[in-house]
Amino acid sequence: MFCIALTAFGQDKQKRKKRKKAAKVEQLNITTPKVTPVNDVVNTEAIPTDVAVMTFTEELYEFGTIKSGEVVKHTFKFTNTGTVPLVIENAKSTCGCTVPQYPREAILPGESGEIAVKFNSKNKHGKQRKPVNITANTHPKLTTVYINGKVEKATE
Repeated sequence: MFCIALTAFGQDKQKRKKRKKAAKVEQLNITTPKVTPVNDVVNTEAIPTDVAVMTFTEELYEFGTIKSGEVVKHTFKFTNTGTVPLVIENAKSTCGCTVPQYPREAILPGESGEIAVKFNSKNKHGKQRKPVNITANTHPKLTTVYINGKVEKATE
């Protein structure tokens, strides 16, 4: 019984989170993107016409060569060149050594924002290519920027 109750509580918590996020999007007057069919063929992916678009000044940052243990910081700047407010749901990397910070508020069309990324090279060596995956109300939903470079072993 306890396990069933615990599982039910966890599902209710997820439903509350989804309702809260939906209410926030509704409050910002953001709707599901309108789509225009590519052509009249069934099963053809539709292309959204009213979406947020993240246009980055750069999608790849090369930090060069550093010593293991150094921390690299870089800010990816972007503009919402779409037609609706941009809402970033999440930004994360594939490992804990790369930590992004992103705006939590909506970015209106024509406005700019920044994603600050910090890469800690401790215990790393060799070529490094760290992606930052950004989930937002764009098409496609996932955008990726990269931080690249080489980490040399620290001399002791």
